Amino acid sequence: MAPVASRVILAGDIGGTKTALAWVDGGTITALQRYPSDQYSSLADIVREFLATAPVNQPRAACFGIAGPVVNGVAKTTNLPWTIEADGFGDVLGATPVRLINDLEAVAHGVGAAGDDAFVTLNPGVPGARGNRAVIAAGTGLGQAGLFWDGRAHHPFASEGGHVSFAPRDGRDAALLQFLLAEHHHVSWERVLSGPGLFNVYRFVRHEGHHEEPAWLAERLATEPAPAVVSECALNGRSPLCQDALGLFVALYGAEAGNLALKMLATGGVFIGGGIAPKILPALTDGAFLRAFVHKGRMRPLLEATPVRIIVSPTIALLGAAHAAQDWP
Repeated sequence: MAPVASRVILAGDIGGTKTALAWVDGGTITALQRYPSDQYSSLADIVREFLATAPVNQPRAACFGIAGPVVNGVAKTTNLPWTIEADGFGDVLGATPVRLINDLEAVAHGVGAAGDDAFVTLNPGVPGARGNRAVIAAGTGLGQAGLFWDGRAHHPFASEGGHVSFAPRDGRDAALLQFLLAEHHHVSWERVLSGPGLFNVYRFVRHEGHHEEPAWLAERLATEPAPAVVSECALNGRSPLCQDALGLFVALYGAEAGNLALKMLATGGVFIGGGIAPKILPALTDGAFLRAFVHKGRMRPLLEATPVRIIVSPTIALLGAAHAAQDWP
């Protein structure tokens, strides 16, 4: 690849399952590679491999959105045994300044920079809605972030809201909580809203005993990625057990998205990101998500007026990381 101008930015989206690295030049991705995160001992090793396969002149900056808390330029990944330090890339990137941000903070930056084709609208809300925004994303884990509205512009900020305690809405949710407490000393929202969380919900529904698990399904669950099997067999109608599990998962997703909207007072909109949402789009758009989202008693009118959009762009976190690096340091 021919060298590009020094305005190019190295952007990264670092998750528990996949790491994506890209060169971004003027808001356009010019090279993109994805790597299985758990097959590498460090992010630096992935960056070295990327530089070898997609070389450029010295980039202006690098920004990595990381699935985990970032404190004082240091990140400890939640679902990987990595500690990443912004100051630790000197032998890889030379004098290039490196910024670490939370992965959902990167998505939040991308929300402001993306075009309309990056989203599918679940609830249009009131025309011209303004105010704070919120992002929630179920994937390998559960991420949440906010965008503070100062009256003129949005300012993204990170959170670790996915790890707050799971709160039941009714008796069935309470039974789900008791089921998971038998296995975990703390049950967070991530335990039910994530890839592993979907399988937890499936196991709970199976435990209830209202649906039979056929032998073919048990075999697939034992040999294939379980969350993908559950969602596939729910969406194609092959398994009432999977349909029930995915239905409960979607309702829980809507409920927690509504919780986040209230906590952030996100009158400017709630954005549903992560790898799961685009794969279960028919289930998210059938009404159950929005019913749970607005089911907040006296706050129902506020939530009915809140725009809700699903992020369908697979590169929004990379573009957001590049956006976050543009004016930094």
